[in-house]
Amino acid sequence: MPRERILAMILAGGMGKRLYPLTRDRSKPAVPFGGLYRIVDFVLSNFVNSGILSLYVLVQYKSQSLIEHLRTAWRPGGLIPDHFINVVPPQMRLGEMWYRGNADAVLQNLHLIDDFYPDLVAVFGADHIYRMDVNQMVAFHQERGADVTVAARPVPLAEAGEFGVLEMDGDGRVLNFVEKPSAPRSLPGDPGRAYVSMGNYLFRRETLVEALLADARRDTDHDFGKTIIPDLFPRARVFAYDFQRNEVPGLKPYEEAPYWRDVGTLEAYWRAHMDLLGEEPRFDLDNRHWPIRTGPYQGPPARIVAGDFENAEIGAGSLLKRATIR
Repeated sequence: MPRERILAMILAGGMGKRLYPLTRDRSKPAVPFGGLYRIVDFVLSNFVNSGILSLYVLVQYKSQSLIEHLRTAWRPGGLIPDHFINVVPPQMRLGEMWYRGNADAVLQNLHLIDDFYPDLVAVFGADHIYRMDVNQMVAFHQERGADVTVAARPVPLAEAGEFGVLEMDGDGRVLNFVEKPSAPRSLPGDPGRAYVSMGNYLFRRETLVEALLADARRDTDHDFGKTIIPDLFPRARVFAYDFQRNEVPGLKPYEEAPYWRDVGTLEAYWRAHMDLLGEEPRFDLDNRHWPIRTGPYQGPPARIVAGDFENAEIGAGSLLKRATIR
């Protein structure tokens, strides 16, 4: 199949209220992770490693820390016009208003889509920890002749109410989609789990533009999960891509494959960090075949004066005196 022309719109304006105080001075995608990275580095690394190099990062809430990180850590060369990672704050091109939802953020930047004129638009969030080969989702989208593809994965039924819950037929076509239902429906034959959206979408350009313009004419939440996808699945070819089938090179036998975590709460953020530790971590950051990229650290190395440490990662610039870490 010929290579599609793909443009990525990365949604990076989230406030991350449940991560306070980590988000007191920065947006959720700018929160540090793993002693070296920012949360946004994971989605950007997935696109770059997939060879998709045309990316707009839509920012809004307390974005200075994120903008500075993107400026110093993500500076692709300027020799090829279609290779860029550009920050897009609200431009108020449609009136004196900020982004009113994640769908409105893309709507207010339709001119960027029109100018680039892609075959497909990838709309991905910037607030999850994971590795993903986006090309495999693109191939699924092409094979199904889909208008929209939603990345999805099974989770315990008790957790499903925090996500958009999908029901599909045997071919993966979406039959129902409910955002954060109070009583999520379980998988057929698996009463303990439900399929949920990861907040990552792949659209045919025409489908996305038509859906956003129609949504703008209505009084809605202007949100992909709450309004755009529920409105589309009854009349368009909307499919769910099973993230469980996604494979990236370089994973160790002991790793959880594929790994994906929503780190929207302090407890989830802490638990994801615990997944980095041990002789056989669930998520091993050491993978030269699918690296998580970030900017160079400009500062002193870690300095350990004295202490007792076990099963810990020490970030650069740390100074530890008479410390015990277990």
